[in-house]
Amino acid sequence: MAFDSPQFWFAVLQIIAIDIVLGGDNAVVIALACRRLPEQQRKLGIFWGVFGAIVLRVVLIFFALSLLTMPYLKIVGAALLVWIGIKLLQPEPEGAHEIDASTTLIGAIKTIIVADAVMSLDNVIAIAGAAKDDIGLVIFGLIVSVPIIVWGSQMVMKVMDRYPVTIAIGAGLLGWIAGDMAVTDVVTKEWVNTEAKYLQWIAPASVALLVIAAGKLLAARKPAKPRPLEDLADEKMPK
Repeated sequence: MAFDSPQFWFAVLQIIAIDIVLGGDNAVVIALACRRLPEQQRKLGIFWGVFGAIVLRVVLIFFALSLLTMPYLKIVGAALLVWIGIKLLQPEPEGAHEIDASTTLIGAIKTIIVADAVMSLDNVIAIAGAAKDDIGLVIFGLIVSVPIIVWGSQMVMKVMDRYPVTIAIGAGLLGWIAGDMAVTDVVTKEWVNTEAKYLQWIAPASVALLVIAAGKLLAARKPAKPRPLEDLADEKMPK
């Protein structure tokens, strides 16, 4: 995609939205991992931890983009995104962020990178689907969105807590990408392009609505706090 293409910027906005919605957990990890560091080391821990996490994520997405060119894997990825979107709307279980804080800079950086790798499956699949085989777009989107998550994490989490509709919008976005992936898989793309072009829009919209409806229905059956991330209280990110 060309840099001046509307499709490029639409995909960038999708990647930023994905990281904002799914990156809250990662922001919590960063806060918790660095909370015991001396004040002067916290910013270094955040910077190098995030830098390592970005590099690792780009590598993972590169492999994901390669794998998604194989038959049926986009369909599998779409199913995973549907599950992730529905899960996003569910109450968060107790102890979801039990992260050990390190007292050393290297330890904190290692904690951030390892935890981000473990927690980034949803981000990797969603971003690979939104990027449409363009690794340059992936890198650009991450460079723009990750600083928003890291240094604006408290604001992002407060907005998500105060306006739960933003969570539903994020879940719908994952559903939209899942629908798009399903009709652009190696085994479906040619048929859709020649016989059912209408599915290029109907499938994403339908799956987005399905994710929101199913997620809300399941969440209504669980008498617990909604999915938005818990308030960190005294575990504040350093400015």
